[in-house]
Amino acid sequence: MSTMRGSSLAYLIRRLAMFALTIWLGLTLMFLIPRMAPGDPIAAMVARISSQAGRVENSEQMIQAWRTRFGLDAPLYQQYGRYLWNSLHFDLGYSMAYFPMKVEDLVRAGMPWTLALLSIATVLSFLVGSTLGALMGWPASPRALRLVLPAALCFTSIPPFMLGILLIYVFAFGLRWFPFAGAYAHEFPPGRNLDFVFSAVHHGILPATAIVVTTMGFWALGMRAMMVTTSGEDYMILAQAKGLRPRRLFWMYGVRNAILPQVTSLALSIGGIAGGSVLVEYIFTYPGMGYLLYQGIVNNDYALIQGMTSILIIGVATAVLIVDLAYPLLDPRIRRGDL
Repeated sequence: MSTMRGSSLAYLIRRLAMFALTIWLGLTLMFLIPRMAPGDPIAAMVARISSQAGRVENSEQMIQAWRTRFGLDAPLYQQYGRYLWNSLHFDLGYSMAYFPMKVEDLVRAGMPWTLALLSIATVLSFLVGSTLGALMGWPASPRALRLVLPAALCFTSIPPFMLGILLIYVFAFGLRWFPFAGAYAHEFPPGRNLDFVFSAVHHGILPATAIVVTTMGFWALGMRAMMVTTSGEDYMILAQAKGLRPRRLFWMYGVRNAILPQVTSLALSIGGIAGGSVLVEYIFTYPGMGYLLYQGIVNNDYALIQGMTSILIIGVATAVLIVDLAYPLLDPRIRRGDL
């Protein structure tokens, strides 16, 4: 008993150390990568002001003052130390592109839209793709069905934003069934009323469809491989010999045992939702986290890029940690240190 408890504690310590190392490496890379890109974010911000308001007096002094205001005149190691400290305290600073708004205010405004859109799209893609994959890999599925299902996965090779453009052309500009941009109609301001809810759902159908149709194939292929493996297991042969109904065999013995790796991938996908689907949100002008990240990249907004990616890194690392801690409960070999 003491040996098992010691191995479990060692496993926990290793997972927590890996969690901390992952976050540190991710934050470090996200600090360095924007600064390796060409261009000066402050000069770009002043140039945008000049294009909107004409010539800006004393632009050189203004650039220097703003560099001091955002701490960009400090040595790189001081910027790095301040960045790590602020990230650990969830102080994301001020956005350069949307100044004087703070990054956390922008994230707070964009996060609900991304969570609503991508959470539903990811879960739908998971359910539809896993079901299709299970039917493709199940020996008792009708032959005609197994031949038709792969045709439904032909959109997997298309990038989501390309399908989004096609959907806009057909259903927004052609048939005029759905709006082509935005998250809701402006005549229905956000609130707890049915008009706003219906408007938000109506605006979210096309971007969600673009994500679901292009990603469900990955879930289907993974589930198909696991179902093929599961079909030859001893417990499946025993269940068939006992004369259980085909539906019970499919769901309770086949799908239930094959879906564990899919759930792991789903947890990682949910952890990465905060990053949004950047190009899809940009194509549909959807005011979520992906659209904000795109604006931060285009405008060289260090604070916005770092804030968004910090949330993404912490979300994915937390999802991995939860999965790692849940696995020993599902497979005792991990707890004993066999795996």
